[in-house]
Amino acid sequence: MTEDSQQTKPTLVLGGTGKTGRRVVQRLVGHGVPTRVGSRSGEPPFDWQDRATWAPALRDVHAVYLSYYPDLAVPGAAETVRSFTALAVQSGVRRIVLLSGRGEEEAQVSEQTVRDCGIDWTILRSSWFCQNFSEDYMLDAVLSGEVALPAGHVAEPFIDADDIADVAFAALTGDGHAGELYELTGPRLLTFAEAVGEIATATGRHIAYVPLSVGAYVAALTEHGIPSEFVALMGYLFSEILDGRNEHLTDGVQRALDRAPRDFADYARGAAATGVWNV
Repeated sequence: MTEDSQQTKPTLVLGGTGKTGRRVVQRLVGHGVPTRVGSRSGEPPFDWQDRATWAPALRDVHAVYLSYYPDLAVPGAAETVRSFTALAVQSGVRRIVLLSGRGEEEAQVSEQTVRDCGIDWTILRSSWFCQNFSEDYMLDAVLSGEVALPAGHVAEPFIDADDIADVAFAALTGDGHAGELYELTGPRLLTFAEAVGEIATATGRHIAYVPLSVGAYVAALTEHGIPSEFVALMGYLFSEILDGRNEHLTDGVQRALDRAPRDFADYARGAAATGVWNV
């Protein structure tokens, strides 16, 4: 198989309708790269819970953006990723870019699987997404004017999902990224209270940050009917990952793209301008 013929084969983007995946799809399509959206609404459909969908989604694929839902730290994720990666290699995939979680020891099992798979690999070990405040589970809290979280005073180097997508696109389509582990952070540390303050400034609204215990937070999620798997994941992230282990910056974005990552304040102003936080 020549390099030119490989480039006519599609890139499969798992989680292709999610926060990072849809941004990766936009970049690939915008640059004329044949692209297959890996989701239950994709064609063909892909579902992590239905292994019969894996082979059709992988047919004739050159590269894969591997984003596992809901998180690589959940029980069963490592075995699922191992099985999928083996099938991908067997199906002729030549490059895998794995989205991983910063500070998650469980996720590193899946990272090792990808490292050992025998084809080109790149790992994107990412900190908390800025977009969790505007596109995910914290949006309703921001809209309500009160963000209650068990984050204490621990600081996090929030990363913009657009930066993740830019690095993923580069790794999927360019040279020089094989065998690289990029630890992706934003350019500065912020506590969750400070991040909420940045959003309040960008919106011109009063938005309060209310500290909770992990137990109270988990109870509140459960009372609101949040699925137990997601509740357990949130409890794990806030009780174990936010313990200070990630309170430092890295140069992953700079190394991958030769530019600085986007600041949280720029993200907040951009998101505010879309009206997503308008009450």
